[in-house]
Amino acid sequence: MKKSLTLGRPLSPGSESDYNDQVHDQSIVVPSKLVTIADSFEKKEHSWFVTSQVPTDLTIQVQDITFYAHKYPLVSRCGYISQIELQPSISNLGYDLKLENFPGGSETFEIILKFCYGLPVDLNPNNAASLRCASEFLEMTEELDEGNLISKTEAFLTFVVLSSWRDSITVLKSCENLSPWAENLQIIRRCCDSIAWKASQDNSTTGETISEEGWWFDDVATLRIDHFTRIMTAARAKGLKPEIIGSCIMHYAEKWLPGMDVALEGPRAFGYGKNELQLSILSGRRQEGGVGHNKELKMIIESLVSILPPEKEAVSCKFLLWMLKMSVVYSATQVLVSELEKRVGMVLQDANVNDLLIPTYRNGDQGKLVNSSEELTMHDIDAVQRIVEYFLMHEQQQPHQHKSSKLNVSKLLDNYLAEIARDPNLSITKFHVLAETLPENARTCHDGLYRAIDTYLKTHPSLSEHDRKRLCKVMDYEKLSLDACMHAAQNDRLPLRIVIQVLLAEQVKMRVAMKGKEPVASGKDSEQEESQPSAQMEIKTLKVELEKMKMNMAELQRDHSELQRECEKLNNKQRSIPSWTLGWKKIKNSTLFSGKVDGNESGDGMQRPNPVNGRMSDRRRLSVA
Repeated sequence: MKKSLTLGRPLSPGSESDYNDQVHDQSIVVPSKLVTIADSFEKKEHSWFVTSQVPTDLTIQVQDITFYAHKYPLVSRCGYISQIELQPSISNLGYDLKLENFPGGSETFEIILKFCYGLPVDLNPNNAASLRCASEFLEMTEELDEGNLISKTEAFLTFVVLSSWRDSITVLKSCENLSPWAENLQIIRRCCDSIAWKASQDNSTTGETISEEGWWFDDVATLRIDHFTRIMTAARAKGLKPEIIGSCIMHYAEKWLPGMDVALEGPRAFGYGKNELQLSILSGRRQEGGVGHNKELKMIIESLVSILPPEKEAVSCKFLLWMLKMSVVYSATQVLVSELEKRVGMVLQDANVNDLLIPTYRNGDQGKLVNSSEELTMHDIDAVQRIVEYFLMHEQQQPHQHKSSKLNVSKLLDNYLAEIARDPNLSITKFHVLAETLPENARTCHDGLYRAIDTYLKTHPSLSEHDRKRLCKVMDYEKLSLDACMHAAQNDRLPLRIVIQVLLAEQVKMRVAMKGKEPVASGKDSEQEESQPSAQMEIKTLKVELEKMKMNMAELQRDHSELQRECEKLNNKQRSIPSWTLGWKKIKNSTLFSGKVDGNESGDGMQRPNPVNGRMSDRRRLSVA
């Protein structure tokens, strides 16, 4: 129901001739009882005229509208006009007055002018605040006239507006253009407190017919950001639950921040290219909005973050990460960005890869996704590094935190590494440092890490052998599943030394699988299983065999060197003896030929293994055992 109050007062009739006699007398005293000298108002282009048989003697300029009125109806109720020295008009037929920074503008002054002339005035929630501020500006107090406009508007605000949710919202919205008057007169504070109190109470006590939870979100989302933050702060002080405040903040952000409605719809299967397209669209919006619009969005972002409840359950991790992206795009203060990174670190286990892809953005209005550092990477790797470190710090402070949190973060980080590995400008140092951020016990399976490393090697084929070895040292080959081992064993992008280690790990897993000590792991199943003690024993045994193989190889190398030296001696002797028969006899009688020349058969007709070939056979048997 529309709530309004018609203001006016009965005016005693009088003689217009008495008024006409006094209209040009500057020293005249205002009559105690004013006569009705105005029937209505008439607008012509940018001017308002009082329709009356009495000529007007006061011209008032408000904004771009000129009002032609009479002096005495205004002086009788407006202390401001009665106290200032009016300037005579150019025509010397009256006075001129210009009201600078008048609250409510020309529309509000028109209503006040009607009130001063005793014409009916409709006082409602849409104009109550502006009339209250304007009456204060004009000093329309009870000392000048009983029932003046200050007292009437104040009573309407106190007893009508503040008792109603919707009227309080309406009045608060009307205060957006009434600064600083509405603030100084406590209109904004009273409305915010009233709205906050009603929001923190049960729906049944508000006097509204709406009953669903969060029914007031849409109403407060229409308010200006400074009014919204005051309501949220007051509601928090009145005991409103942090998750409800957080939901209202997210609802407000969805309405006012570009792209927020898409970001909060839920998990999306954005690929690398699609995600960058999304960020490109966002940067385009930033560029099209203009400097003023960008500053407004920056203020909204900073204000919303400043009122976020400290509880982890207040807002989602997805919302925090999107706010972090928006903070980067619209150049929010570094303190705010750091605060968001810390909050994301507290709930990092709830994030997904697409949310974690934070763009690098250079300060300025170029609208380009460019990193200000030397490496033109698409994503802000340093921010994610800090977020992960905040997560680890928070985990240390929470010793009873569930182990699944660290496991989820390890999978998230490996998927993130695989995503950013496709950036050709990503340095190996940044990739390596981020991969080593988590402690050794954080990953139960290294399949995701192997996938990320392989993707990086594929994107950066010009890496040196040293860099490839350095990158692969991050992996623990014993924590690779059998499928990953089989893939790595045939991966020509890996260094040869790494392939050998993978082969050893693969043999262990194959042995264990064949003996039935654990199933052949593949993919996701292996990620949740710890290495079995039997597998550890097999690895130790294989390492011992590998050391033996190295010793045998060393012996073979020494034998080979001795044979070379003996052959050199024989060659020297052969050159010094002219007869070839003598040389042949010495060679035939030497220990090198104890049987046939090929060394496969002895002189007694029995087969004997060649010393060199015998050891090499042992190595081949060992490698396939």
